[in-house]
Amino acid sequence: MIIAVDFDGTISRGKYPAIDGEQPYAGDSLRELHAQGHKIIIWTCRTGDRLLDAINWLLEHQIPFSRINDHDPENVAQYGGEAGKKIYAHVYIDDKNIGGFPGWPACMEMIREMEDEYNRNHAVP
Repeated sequence: MIIAVDFDGTISRGKYPAIDGEQPYAGDSLRELHAQGHKIIIWTCRTGDRLLDAINWLLEHQIPFSRINDHDPENVAQYGGEAGKKIYAHVYIDDKNIGGFPGWPACMEMIREMEDEYNRNHAVP
């Protein structure tokens, strides 16, 4: 799956532009998802030096990502044309969700349920 993940308040703690550490379980969760073959797109409003700060922080903490604020090239090739500004993903994880950010353990459980449902619906008889 393609998973778009907000940076501030979802991966990192702190009031923007500060990066005051990692949200609990964020790094472990993203490393696990990446190891399972999911594509992680960092989906952030940061630009310029603030974006560079976030990228460097992710690299220092060995938090994997496939792209930043950009579409997966395979997805663009499959559907053709120019991609819009909204990043296409199967899942969006953001602290601004209705109801707020449920935390990484809850996100991981929801992703597992989505994978199970997908596998049930696409099983070869």
